Amino acid sequence: MEFDDAFANAAYIADGARYPDKWAAQAAQFRASARHEPDIPYGAGARLRFDLFHPVRPARGVVVFVHGGYWRMFDKSYWSHLAAGPLALGWAVAIPSYDLCPQATITQIGDQIASAVSVVAQRVSGPIRLTGHSAGAQLVARIGAIGPNAAWKSRLTGVFPISPVADLTPLCRTTMNADLGLDAQEAHAQSPLNMPAPACKVEIWVGADERPVFIEQSQYLAKYWGCGLILEHGKHHFNIIEGLSDPIGALTRAVCYEEIHVAPIG
Repeated sequence: MEFDDAFANAAYIADGARYPDKWAAQAAQFRASARHEPDIPYGAGARLRFDLFHPVRPARGVVVFVHGGYWRMFDKSYWSHLAAGPLALGWAVAIPSYDLCPQATITQIGDQIASAVSVVAQRVSGPIRLTGHSAGAQLVARIGAIGPNAAWKSRLTGVFPISPVADLTPLCRTTMNADLGLDAQEAHAQSPLNMPAPACKVEIWVGADERPVFIEQSQYLAKYWGCGLILEHGKHHFNIIEGLSDPIGALTRAVCYEEIHVAPIG
């Protein structure tokens, strides 16, 4: 199908099929030496857990990273190494899992992530920064824009969608919709392009070498929300998130509001 190809990533990335194993290995190696609390529950379901990584000094605030996988794949165990950058700059990092489609709808997953952030906010004081990748970018954009009306929203100081799926309507015409179960009403309601901009700093990141649909949707969302857009050269859908593992990486500095001269803490 035409829309299947538009949203295909691995087929257009060299060694794309090897990335999940690479992520899992890097994440496991990082967890082996990181100061963290694993599997903190934020709900009753077996997947409603997050890992909380702590810096060596009292945290300046917390970064919440929400993973992608088209709401159908992966869990928190693949992404632990992406906490390295913010941790080195003194930020705690929370990485949640969530239920996957078709066991949950995208709307329900969004509610789960909002619940996760509420529990994270109880565990770590200070400002909250939300970032997520692909489907995870839709989830953080959604809770930053439209809900919930929770106490932690007053502490939300930044939302950073990375390669967001900003318009879910085309997904209704993909084969993956057999799992997603989207209809026109839910696709419209859960698309950040149909939501107001979050009431905080927003900056969208997307790789210059990504599939055209991700670049186009990022551009449309940035224009609609009136926010910043970073088109990162040399990056595709799978390696753009690597910047979060680097304390002086541009993506880490953006999420943590750091300038390049700031020395890592540690």
